[in-house]
Order: sequence, then C-alpha cells, then structure tokens
Amino acid sequence: MLRISDISYSIAGRSLLEGASVTVPAGHKVGIVGRNGAGKTTLFKLIRNELTLDGGSIELPARARIGGVAQEVPGSEVSLIDTVLEADTERASLLAEAEGATGERMAEIQTRLQDIDAWSAEARAASILKGLGFTDEEQRMPCSAFSGGWRMRVALAGVLFAQPDLLLLDEPTNYLDLEGALWLETYLARYPHTVLIISHDRGLLNRAVGHILHLEGRKLTLYTGGYDAFARARAEARAVQSAAAKKQEAQRAHLQAFVDRFKAKASKAKQAQSRVKMLEKMEPIRAPEDAARTVFTFPSPDQLSPPILALEGAAVGYDGKPVLSRLSLRIDQDDRIALLGRNGEGKSTLSKLLADKLEAMDGHKTASSKLRVGYFAQHQVDELHIEETPLQHLQRARPDTAPPKLRAVLAGFGLMAEQAETEVGRLSGGQKARLSLCLATLDAPHMLILDEPTNHLDIESREALVEALTAYSGAVILVSHDMHLLSLVADRLWLVKDGRVAPYEGDLDSYRALLLKGEEKPAKPRKEEKKRRVYTHDEIKELRAELRRCEARVAKIEEMRGKLATRLADPALYEDGRGGELATWQAKYAEVMEGLDRAEALWVAAAEKLEKAEAG
Repeated sequence: MLRISDISYSIAGRSLLEGASVTVPAGHKVGIVGRNGAGKTTLFKLIRNELTLDGGSIELPARARIGGVAQEVPGSEVSLIDTVLEADTERASLLAEAEGATGERMAEIQTRLQDIDAWSAEARAASILKGLGFTDEEQRMPCSAFSGGWRMRVALAGVLFAQPDLLLLDEPTNYLDLEGALWLETYLARYPHTVLIISHDRGLLNRAVGHILHLEGRKLTLYTGGYDAFARARAEARAVQSAAAKKQEAQRAHLQAFVDRFKAKASKAKQAQSRVKMLEKMEPIRAPEDAARTVFTFPSPDQLSPPILALEGAAVGYDGKPVLSRLSLRIDQDDRIALLGRNGEGKSTLSKLLADKLEAMDGHKTASSKLRVGYFAQHQVDELHIEETPLQHLQRARPDTAPPKLRAVLAGFGLMAEQAETEVGRLSGGQKARLSLCLATLDAPHMLILDEPTNHLDIESREALVEALTAYSGAVILVSHDMHLLSLVADRLWLVKDGRVAPYEGDLDSYRALLLKGEEKPAKPRKEEKKRRVYTHDEIKELRAELRRCEARVAKIEEMRGKLATRLADPALYEDGRGGELATWQAKYAEVMEGLDRAEALWVAAAEKLEKAEAG
C-alpha cells in the first residue's frame, strides 16, 4: 500500500502540492493525470525520495522495491538480453555468489533462485523485448548498435523484467510505436504489483488502469475507473460545483442588498446585523477555474481537383535499396488516412516520399501542380533553433509579414504573447510541438503529413488537435501510436508490410486484436455466394461525406445533451415549488436522448455502408 498523507512541496517559491493526500492499495493500477506543469513528475521524485517534502509523509511497506525508467541505457557492448537480465539485481547477485558457494549456503541460493523463477528469466526477458519491438537477432546485438529512443525501450524492458513492487512509469508510450504501446497496455493490465503511470494516452488510461489519480489545484483526487469514467465524473462534479457557486453568489447578493438598504434604519438594524453574520459565516463556494482553452488553428487551403497525388508502380528507399516497392496509391483532398504497420516496415519512408523528402526510385509519382504539403515528424521538434523565439522562427519564414499578424498565428496554436517572445530552448516539449505544427501548416497545405504528432501533448491538447484535424479541409496522413486520435480522425487505413502498402480491410479494433494475438496479417474474407457490387470512386466519396454529416449530427446532439445535463445538475431546480419546471427539463432531456439514439443508429448504418463499399 502507498499512503500519501497531507504532503506539501514547493519549488522556487511556487507551490506544487499543498496538503495533498491519497491511499493506493497494493496491486492497483493507477493513471496519473493533470495539466503540464502541475507536478506529476515531481510527485514521482518525492515517492522515490529524490526530493525532500516540505511537509506530510509518504509511506510504503518495508523493503518495498520501487522501479522506473529514469534514462536510456548506456550505449555499451553488452547485448540487449543481458542488459535486461542484469536489471534483476537479486538474481544477478545470487548467480554470481553461487559460483563460489558451497554446502548450506549453496542450498539457500538454489532455493531462492527457484522462488524467484530465475531459470525462466531469459525466456521472460526475451518475451518483453519482443513485445517492445526487438527481434530475436536484435536481442543478441550490443546496446551501442541502437539509437537513444530504442535504448529507452531497453530500459523499459529492464524495469518490467525486474518487477518492482511499485512501478512508476512517466509517459512510457512516447518512445513506443503503436504495436509497442498496445503490447504495454496488456502487460500492465496483468502486472502483479502496484503501477502508477503518468500518461496522456487516452487509450492506455482506459484499458490498462483501474483508477485515475488527478493532480489539480495542488491536491490529489482518486477516481475509480479509466479515463473516460474520470472525465464524466469530473464534468458532472464541475457542473454541480458551478451551480452551487452561482446559487450562493445570488444568496450573498440578496443578503448584501438587504444590509446596504437597511443598516441605517433603527427598526431594521437587528435584521441587518443578523444578515451580516450570515454573510460572515457563509463558506465561499468557488466556481471551478476553467483553464484557457487549448487550440490549434489550421489555415484552410483552396480546393484542388482529385486526385491531388497518385503513385503508379513506385518504389522508394535509401542508398539504391528499396524499402517499399510496387506502390500504386491515390490520395484525394478529403482523405484521412492512418498508416499501420510494425516499426521498421516503412511508414516514415512512405511519409517522406509523399512529402517530397525522398525521391521515387522507380515508377511514377504524379501530383497537382499547385499541391502544397505540410510535414511534421518527431525529430523536427529537435531541429528548432533553441536560441530563437517562436516569433523569430515565423519571421524567418514570413519576412514580409507584420509581427502582430505573426503573433496572431502563434496564438492560433496556443502560443500566447509570453511564449512568442521566449527562447525555444526554454519552452516545454508541448510548446515546441505546437511551434513545429504551426510552421508545418503555415502555407495552408492541401495535404498534412503527421508522424507521431502527440508525443509531447497533454490530453487537452490532443483533443484540440482532433478538433482541428476534423475541421481541416485538406488531406491528412497519420502515423501515431495514439489509438484514440486515429479512431477519431482516420477514415481509411493503409497497412505498410513486407515492402508493400495496401488498404487494410478491417477497422482499428480488428487491427488491435490481430496485433495482440501476434498474427501477421488479417484472415482473408470468405468468398460470398453473391457477387459484390463495385462502388465507383465518386460513390465512395459521397458515402464518406454522409458519414461525416452523421458524425456532425451526433456531435451536435451530444452538445445539447451536455447543456441539458448541466441544467439538470443545478440544485436550485430541485427546490420545493419548481416541480413543473423540473419535469419540463427532464422531458427535454429524454427527447434529446431519443434523438441521440436515432442519430447514432444512422451513424452506425453509414459507417457499415462505407466499410462494405470500400471492401467491395
């Protein structure tokens, strides 16, 4: 059990935690959420005793082992498998001691090795490394043969293999691909001890944990369920709190008005004084603070005739060696395409070909003469000029544009006046990612290629990115381990595998199931007795448009439902004498819910019809 009692901690005069308390029972899987800068990573350092509390206490069972990934493993000549095996220090120590032990001590060592399942250690370590994307051959290679991101995976494999009693993970999916992230979800769900995980990955927080620990306002609050359940509970609580605050504000205004009116009248002085005391005793109810809305504002491109880009028998690779070949693909301006495939299969290579970062080695690539392409990749964040400000970055790209207009562009990506004038080296990872996205879309591209765009973004920013991409009128090509983002944005799936790229016939759920089963490709559909109808490109395009209209209809009704739910959360509505008004609002809510059911049924039907058309 982890017991955090009334802890306080400040850094540079800024309070991050103040009287915060929570108890996490042994074996619980807990996701930690909160806005960037709230103090989540600091909380981990306090638990590991790397920082000293200003007040309060953190208690763990005696001899409890705490583990986490602090940094990548060194680039040594030790193989990956041996590096992971060494992470279990007790096993390594016992094996070393066994070489010189005799008699009774040897028996004790052998017994303990058996207790910790030491003899199956190599198989377990290999299984973890495989789940994180390393082949059998790569597991025997030295750590020095791999880049920093891959060595972070080795460090993660080591701590998972050691199985500490309390596992602390800080954004582990940031250096994993989709396949690795899905494997980690299932591994953590079965992990035999307590897990605390800081993450902005909504899918991970819904599937791998059973509780959400929210750090807000320097306090800790534990919610039961995954992220979606937490979001609903928090929204309902905020609605009730807002309603109570408004009601109290009205009461205070009424009392104060009486005091102001009658305090000078002798006949009313006693009543006025009574109301003054009521005001003094009234505990203030503060309305929840709404943080500044997170935004992305992508400029709208002009419309081009379809297709905007096509490949015919194309090949692409490096140093004369093709990675992908026989590529025959078409992209229209209204396409939303997710690239699926294991790491190393060529998703980023295809993205570079589409973005003109690589030339086709064979075949034909045809693009509209007016086509503008925006390209964002993880490494571009590291290529920003750290000594320059975001405003200076935009001034270099737009030397003839007035600074106020450039500041407005930055504000459209959540980089306000202060951040616009701050050196990039002092910005957070999320702010740097926003700047890179701003630069990628500066020319109002007709096609936007995003390779892992969410790594440095918090949940609010990821939701804002979904909204921006939904509203964007250009084509979108997505590579991401964020299943939530893919499910909301992409309406077409391309599988990159074995040097080829082809439409994937299933949906994201079926792809996830296949990956978790370890199957390499989806089962072929059984032949139908009746010949399938072949839909034209224009018909498929219209079906996609209909699906988007259905989605917009559902979103609109959901918005109405949310407003009605907030109205029904008003405590004043349940006071005596307001039964008729309450019944009216309840009837409206029931009517909206009925409409939502119909809209969702139409949405499902449209999705099924489109899926059938694309499969045919």
